[in-house]
Amino acid sequence: MQAMRSVIASSLLALSLAGWATGALAGNQQYEPLAASVQAALHAAVSDQAPLDPSFQRSPERARWLAEMSQRLARRIPDETYRSELLRTVHYEATRAGLDPQMVLGLIQVESGFKKYALSSAGARGYMQVMPFWGRLIGAPDSNLFHMRTNLRFGCTILRHYVDIEKGDLFRALGRYNGSLGRAEYPNIVRSAWEHNWAYPPMRLAQNP
Repeated sequence: MQAMRSVIASSLLALSLAGWATGALAGNQQYEPLAASVQAALHAAVSDQAPLDPSFQRSPERARWLAEMSQRLARRIPDETYRSELLRTVHYEATRAGLDPQMVLGLIQVESGFKKYALSSAGARGYMQVMPFWGRLIGAPDSNLFHMRTNLRFGCTILRHYVDIEKGDLFRALGRYNGSLGRAEYPNIVRSAWEHNWAYPPMRLAQNP
């Protein structure tokens, strides 16, 4: 029975993602005026160019995470060096923003299928499908949203902003991220991708390794 439920869940996820790929659920972040203090805080968050956390080289636990996620991502990104760079960056930017890295991987799967140069009909760009107005609003007018770290930094910062607005309600925050607040399709698809493809045992990660 459990195996049957797993097959059904996997089939529903595949159908949902197929619908997403054809644009059936396509959406985008909506422009909303920001208070000056919020705008300044978000600008500071995306402008911080601290080097990536080097602890993967010292932490067996993080090394295991990287190896496991790399194996899962290999079919989509065959280049091992680039795959490792992407995963390290996702982990760093997600953790920095107080988000679960596995959840962010699920979101990227749904948003862009891990395509660096993905471009939606609404103009959203890159792995996390960031809308260009964010560059002008909290970054710089010439922010390159196809650049890996820039895209992931913006995407994680924006999602964190929405989580804060929604007082920790990830379901509603994901709806805001997709521009479909109040509808269940997108949050449910992201959660399904997260749970079925990127779930990983919780790790106790030091804040300052």
